[in-house]
Amino acid sequence: MNTLAIDIGGTKVTLGLFRDGTLIERSSRATDRSGGPEWMLDQIVAIAGPWAGNHTLHACGIGFGGPVNFQDQRVICSTHVEGWADFDLVGAVRERLGVESVIDRDTMVGALGEGYYGAGIGARPLFYITISTGIGGGLLTDTGLYHGADSFSCEIGHHTVQPDGPECLCGARGCLERLCSGLWLERDYGKPASELLRDPAFTSRYVKPLAQGLKTCIMFLNPARIIVGGGLSKAGDALFAPLREELRKQFTPWSRGRVDVVPAQLGDDSVLWGALVLAQIMRAPN
Repeated sequence: MNTLAIDIGGTKVTLGLFRDGTLIERSSRATDRSGGPEWMLDQIVAIAGPWAGNHTLHACGIGFGGPVNFQDQRVICSTHVEGWADFDLVGAVRERLGVESVIDRDTMVGALGEGYYGAGIGARPLFYITISTGIGGGLLTDTGLYHGADSFSCEIGHHTVQPDGPECLCGARGCLERLCSGLWLERDYGKPASELLRDPAFTSRYVKPLAQGLKTCIMFLNPARIIVGGGLSKAGDALFAPLREELRKQFTPWSRGRVDVVPAQLGDDSVLWGALVLAQIMRAPN
């Protein structure tokens, strides 16, 4: 079976073509935030069109970088790019490429990828958090993804960790995303996160609000493992060693909840592999 996988993020769009469980094609392009859905669809067709000409596409899984109504299979909005409100991306991909698709928030799809092919194999419940342009989460349990009543579960990026903190794009103050995402780190400090995290003094300050957000996640959900994906996860021990240390300092002494926090094993492709799983679930017999 040939499966098209699409990862639409705030900084780039990445497509992959899987033949059964093997990634045989991959292409990535920087996102034009002013282009909106039409620009994005043009990129998808430009990349996947030639693949479809050489390989029959049987299914497509999509991870979208923003809220998605999973039940209705529609984009709710993008918190970083205009023009996506209530957008039927599944229908647009079907029209342009002739393939049936299924969509979910990229962080949910990343949880699937790491849970079935990466650092979360055998770990349930699994909480996946991406720290990139924005911050979001996904919860994978023994029975599948947990979406909540309205597909808004696990929006950890807009959990307030500093009530008197700076204003976030969402309008609230002190959100975890506002304090710890790559977009805001570069805006606040004038340097990319990869450079900032090379400074141990900066990192020791940075991990305090991040650990606070993860502590809340652990106390609420008690996951077997937390997997950190996104660009900032590539900092390795420079980030994860002080983060684990800070988490242990903040952690409620009597709690036996696990503090198992690891980087994503699939790197930039967690969502692609998750999109493969998502499409397989779509095609599975009821």
